Amino acid sequence: MTNRKPAVAVPSAAGGKQLPSHADLNMLRTFLAVYRAGSFTAAAPRLALSQPTVTAQIRALEQGTGRELFTRLPRGVEPTPHAHELAGQIAGPLDALAGLEDAGSAVAPVHLAGPSELLCVRVLPALVPLVADGVQLRVAQGLPEPLLEEMRAGRHDLVITTRRPRGRALESVPLADEEYLLVGSPAWAGRVAGHREADDLCTALREVPLVTYAEDLPIVRRYWRTVFGKPLTARAAVTVPNLYAVLSAVSAGAGVSVLPRSLCQDHLADGRLRLLHEAEEPPLNTLFLVQRPGAGANPDVVRVRDTLRRTARGW
Repeated sequence: MTNRKPAVAVPSAAGGKQLPSHADLNMLRTFLAVYRAGSFTAAAPRLALSQPTVTAQIRALEQGTGRELFTRLPRGVEPTPHAHELAGQIAGPLDALAGLEDAGSAVAPVHLAGPSELLCVRVLPALVPLVADGVQLRVAQGLPEPLLEEMRAGRHDLVITTRRPRGRALESVPLADEEYLLVGSPAWAGRVAGHREADDLCTALREVPLVTYAEDLPIVRRYWRTVFGKPLTARAAVTVPNLYAVLSAVSAGAGVSVLPRSLCQDHLADGRLRLLHEAEEPPLNTLFLVQRPGAGANPDVVRVRDTLRRTARGW
């Protein structure tokens, strides 16, 4: 005789139907993983299952409940209203059970990801006291969309991103607003101030080299459009791999650029950089903190999350 997994005790399935007896823990865990990951393919490695096995378990659950739980899309799946209802019923019990299964074992490391510059300048210094208190961190850097896709696949517990994730599977909260500044070295600042048309900053900057991390100058173009109300016509003089390199090149006198305040404030304070323009309403990027569903079962994830939310008030 084969042993069966016990069923999870929930009041009813989506639409009021009682879950069938064969809806065991594994089947419901698979459903919740697909619901949170947004696709069968992304959920499979998180469950240590093959994609066909995941598909078969979801199909069996749909047949047992008599409800379609996911709409199949060209890329991934979209939960139906019945799936949202079922997830609301079982997520708490399953997450609590996962926490009980992990009890007595060492607390897992917290997997955190975000923009590299922000991680180095703001995030890691804020988390130093937690590390000294025994919290283990595994930190990764990257662009918003790839990091969110990796979170859906279970690779990250917390992600800081400049884009709010789409859909309901990942919940986010605003963390802080990042201000952007037009800066240059003292030498270039002096030349701009002494330009014969210094009152027209766009004209005074026309012959100044622009430094950027991307050929299309996304941050600089946004600054021109938002602050000056006109398109940027100049091309990049220097392109470098990241914002740290932009900061280094501008500080060395290669030209001017637009940088987040968090990255350049120390250089402004000690005179290595000068603020070229005091915008009444500087461009802002809202930073969002995203937590993977179920990650809160790790108490250290909660500690890191709460520390970031508290510290970010002063960013």
